[in-house]
Amino acid sequence: MNVRVSEGKAVSQGVGEYEKLGAGTANGQGGPDVSIIVPCYNESANVRPLVEMLRKVLDGRRWEVIFVDDNSPDGTSDVVRALAQEDSRVRGLCRIGRRGLSSAVIEGALSSSAQVVAVMDGDLQHDESRLPALIDAVAGGGCDLAVGSRHVEGGSNQGLANAWRHALSDGGIWLAQRFMPVRLTDPMSGFFAIRQDRFRQIAPFLAATGFKILLDLVLSSPTPLKVQEIPCGFRARVAGESKLDVVVMLQFGALLVDKLCHGLVPLRFIAFCGVGFAGVLTNLVIMRLALLAGADFSLAQGVGTVVAMIVNFFLDNTVTYRDRRLKGARAARGLLLFVLVCSVGAVANIGIARLLYDQGHMITEASVAGAIMAAVWNYAMSSTIVWRP
Repeated sequence: MNVRVSEGKAVSQGVGEYEKLGAGTANGQGGPDVSIIVPCYNESANVRPLVEMLRKVLDGRRWEVIFVDDNSPDGTSDVVRALAQEDSRVRGLCRIGRRGLSSAVIEGALSSSAQVVAVMDGDLQHDESRLPALIDAVAGGGCDLAVGSRHVEGGSNQGLANAWRHALSDGGIWLAQRFMPVRLTDPMSGFFAIRQDRFRQIAPFLAATGFKILLDLVLSSPTPLKVQEIPCGFRARVAGESKLDVVVMLQFGALLVDKLCHGLVPLRFIAFCGVGFAGVLTNLVIMRLALLAGADFSLAQGVGTVVAMIVNFFLDNTVTYRDRRLKGARAARGLLLFVLVCSVGAVANIGIARLLYDQGHMITEASVAGAIMAAVWNYAMSSTIVWRP
């Protein structure tokens, strides 16, 4: 069936009866044993080839594939919808008004009734021939989580596009391994299988942001997961564009900080404060340049503040609120609102710091308190007014 899409909702496309596979029951007699969750954005050229691959490697099994698409402008959901009309094992969730690989995986996995959920990218870079091994490792009870690793014997990460992406991946792995409660050679992997009941148990504790859902699962589990690694290759991308970039790695770092804080401080607030620090540095640099150019202190400070606000807006729009990114006229309106919000925050900062100083607090204490109050104000107003859900 096809269902209309509404704002902020996930919609199911092409949910039908399960075709009989081998000795498995179907045609209303039973659902799938495994659901393959494929988070995707602008992967229309890869949908059909991926389904063809799954048909071959999962022959004889009861399976379904759930494409979770963040309303891709290239028509990914249209391709999924058309394919679902041909094959009832194909399902689609089209999300409007939100983005992010981790949250997409969570929604897809929780929509499944299968005993095992497997996760793989929609770019054809994961070696689908390793899926049966991942599924069997979990279904057989040998582990809670089976991970396709590029860094055990028999694995390969040759599909990474260049030395820069190799460096990003290797750096992320090294950092993640410093915090992991279990040993994983490839905590950056996006190719794994997990028992559905374990996933549901962990889901309430997940940060649900960024692109590294495996790391989030391992760090968020109330009890350590029993993990098995399966060697797998990583092919070069044929169509579409890679999502691995510096922004993804910044979100990855923020996720680690969030888990170290045990979720007490919102992940988005951590990113917001990081961007704010970049704004402080920008302010100092611009102010110094303006002074060197002959401007008086007040003018230099004013110019530095305005430039810092503009830089902060674009960084927040790219990093902190990547899933709510503003474009075009909405971005221009958002910039004006952001400057207004931050201006009020700056006034509050000065006022609170002055009040505490007059009450006998030390200058450092008063300044820090003012800065914290301004940061909380700016974050709260930015989240509800500028980048409202």
